[in-house]
Amino acid sequence: MTDIEFMDRSETLLLAIEERCDQINETTDADLDSQRSGGMVTITFANRSQIVVNLQKPLHEVWMAAQSGGYHYKFDGSAWLDTKTGAEFFAELSRDASAQSGRALTFQA
Repeated sequence: MTDIEFMDRSETLLLAIEERCDQINETTDADLDSQRSGGMVTITFANRSQIVVNLQKPLHEVWMAAQSGGYHYKFDGSAWLDTKTGAEFFAELSRDASAQSGRALTFQA
């Protein structure tokens, strides 16, 4: 993957997170606060816990830090997959956001 391809793919991922946070806030009382700063999105939950998703441009990876741990994802041509377990990014974001918010939340590409 070229640097330009990485930036295109990763920008799409960050935008999907931001848009989904907005949708969740419009349709539920989950009260998510998503803040974007360059290549990083921070989601803050009502209980003040956070999930941080940021880009690691030199490695062409997306990193996620949540209460459950830290994760690294690479794009395989169709999805962002965990470099250790092969789990899909949005499935893991949904799992961690649900755990940290105390309600079922779903994120998708």
